Amino acid sequence: MLILSRKAGETIWIGEEVEIVISEVKGEQVKIGIRAPRNVDIIRGELREDVSASNTEAVIKNFSLFNDRSSK
Repeated sequence: MLILSRKAGETIWIGEEVEIVISEVKGEQVKIGIRAPRNVDIIRGELREDVSASNTEAVIKNFSLFNDRSSK
């Protein structure tokens, strides 16, 4: 993991197409802007974890239903 210190108005580039802009720093909260091509998916980490957990739960549920049907 790369850790950088930035001030409001400064930027970070990821590759040639993604720019992270530090918009505001207030206490422990940092507001950022992200400039990226439309084909780049951007999602907050906690939402990604929720989706992953929901997908895992759905797979387990479907697997359980399949096993119940197969054993009959």
